[in-house]
Amino acid sequence: MQFATKEEMPVVSQGGDRSTPPELLKSFVKDTKIVPGRRRFFQYRDLGVEKASHGRMRANISSSIEGMLESTGWHYHICEMQMVYVMQGQVVIEFEDGTVATFGPGDAMFIPGGTKHNEVYVSEDKISIEVCLPAQMGTVECERPAHLPEKLIPVSNT
Repeated sequence: MQFATKEEMPVVSQGGDRSTPPELLKSFVKDTKIVPGRRRFFQYRDLGVEKASHGRMRANISSSIEGMLESTGWHYHICEMQMVYVMQGQVVIEFEDGTVATFGPGDAMFIPGGTKHNEVYVSEDKISIEVCLPAQMGTVECERPAHLPEKLIPVSNT
């Protein structure tokens, strides 16, 4: 599915039950569960935020369970936003702004809904915290943006 402008891309503006206030949550490792996620090469540990926020937000710990054999392909998410904080390992992602970013421990990314990107490398030891609004987000496959140059501009912490 292609959109002429970012404004045409469907982005969920409000998710979850906004008629019920969020609940206080204390999330301890012993009480959290491994849940299915978007990528087969990750294991996702649910921190309980989706339930406590009544679907307004999701937070999980994402850990690599095998090496990434191929890129995810260009895609975007139907959501308000996604934030990833890398705690261990490395993640390399191409973005529609013409950059290819390498993230390591202590690095973070904030991806507004509708932003096209392509995960090209994830190390076998990657652990990150992922937060998204709303809790349920869609993923839409798309073509590599036509305006991108053959070689993207590398950006990183080093």
